[in-house]
Amino acid sequence: MIIDSHCHAWTHWPYQPPVPDPASRGTLDQLVFEMDQNGVDRAVIICAAIDHNPANTDDVVAAARRHGERIIPFADIDCRWSPTHQTPGGGQRLRAAAARWKLRGFTHYLHEDRDAAWLVGDDGLALFRVAVELGLIASLACSWRQMPIIRRLAREFPTLPILVHHLARVRAPTEIDDVLAAATEPNIHIKFSGFGYASAEGWNFPCADMHGLARAIHDRFGADRLCWGSDYPVSRRYMTYRQSLEIVRRHCGFIAPAEMPAVLGGTMARLLSGAA
Repeated sequence: MIIDSHCHAWTHWPYQPPVPDPASRGTLDQLVFEMDQNGVDRAVIICAAIDHNPANTDDVVAAARRHGERIIPFADIDCRWSPTHQTPGGGQRLRAAAARWKLRGFTHYLHEDRDAAWLVGDDGLALFRVAVELGLIASLACSWRQMPIIRRLAREFPTLPILVHHLARVRAPTEIDDVLAAATEPNIHIKFSGFGYASAEGWNFPCADMHGLARAIHDRFGADRLCWGSDYPVSRRYMTYRQSLEIVRRHCGFIAPAEMPAVLGGTMARLLSGAA
């Protein structure tokens, strides 16, 4: 089974520059078409209320109902585009969202250039305490600079599965030490996604300049804590959906054949099976 651990769907394309098809480029139907063409069985949609999409979680949940268990929405909770970002009451908002949408996980986008200490302050701890109580997966958009705080959060809640987006945004060997150090916390997992963001030449598939950093993360965390993700449709800036899969499946030669099923879906399936 192949599971895409990180993709999106929007009713209106949220990024600049403008595109000629803003009402269709980011839709769930486009994603499902790509999944069908490339043998991807299931997908986790990371909701993000960006720009013209304040009701993104509602929209995704409604669209996902047509596909049953194949599409798993992770609700956007207090992301950095939200007026409630890191304000008091996040725990109550998460509890209400989980009841409303029958969640298995949620996502929280940090400002990646800011201090992440809020995560382990009173309001942040209240949010993640509810996540643990409800058995949810936490999918976090953060940078390599914020990994020491993510480690503290993981130690505070050792039963909370944490998924870090896009190789923790590492771009150079000088940025990787705090990411590798986080491997000491067994509940931290890394998404093998976002190669185009991190590569000096994101359009230059297969982003070979990133493979050394990806290998270091693989060697420290192990395949059972890595999850492939396409970051579709954002990744269309750099590559096709198929290429986002083949970067890992065919071009990460350091992943042993016996490990590949875990990276391509087994790890994510295990996490989902343990979620509420």
